[in-house]
Amino acid sequence: MKLIQIPDLKANDIHAIWALANQPAASLNGTVAWSFEGNGIRTRTSFIAAFRELGLAFTELPNLLKTSERACDLAAYLDPYYQLYVVRESNHQRLQEFALASSRPVINAMSGVGHPCEVLADACYINDQVGDISKLRIGLWGPLTNVLHSWHELAEVLGFSVHHFCPQEFHRPSGQVRYHALPATEQVDDMELDVLITDSWPASFEDNAWSLTQEHMASLGHPWLLPTPPFSVGREIGFDPATCSRFFGYHQKQILLPVQRAILTYMVA
Repeated sequence: MKLIQIPDLKANDIHAIWALANQPAASLNGTVAWSFEGNGIRTRTSFIAAFRELGLAFTELPNLLKTSERACDLAAYLDPYYQLYVVRESNHQRLQEFALASSRPVINAMSGVGHPCEVLADACYINDQVGDISKLRIGLWGPLTNVLHSWHELAEVLGFSVHHFCPQEFHRPSGQVRYHALPATEQVDDMELDVLITDSWPASFEDNAWSLTQEHMASLGHPWLLPTPPFSVGREIGFDPATCSRFFGYHQKQILLPVQRAILTYMVA
């Protein structure tokens, strides 16, 4: 099994992973090939902790997919040495080619198109702490990013709706995504959300009208706020989220470890 994007999983796979996250760590054998583009401070920290808790050895292969070598050749040479791969690679097509060529599980630790492990972890936390995610009103705020794209995919796989507040240029046809412009400053009953999720803006996006404010939060019914780190106060969020009474808090990201551990266990099994 591969996890390059969330539609690689079915609904029962996702619920099985969430169930595994609430169980003690299994004991696995083998070595993980580990390639990590960029900083990814939280994701890197939690994945390494997950390898250790599962008893997996890991070998770092810097810039695994940055060579000119064909993906099929890389996979053919490396597969005998590794039980699975965990790769953070901005070039999603290159990552996808390698996953198709390899006979081992390949896990996308983030690409330019999606961030499936992060979103599976955040959704697991919401499902555990707020309520059945299929019955909640989930909002996404800001331009379409890899994280928000993975939320779109999760909504499609699990069959729930998300409300995406973003400029018209980022609207995409989808059966599960309802697009909205900036909300009015006054609260509107039918626009009350349970959870609102933001993500870092792309470097090319600089529309300060979309900087989330306390007034926006009030107009959406004061939902729980989940800013995907690293967040920038003054860009995607116009106020310090730590001052928000319904900020999930820094401890929320501790869910990365058990969910990533569960993903590793499920992919190997």
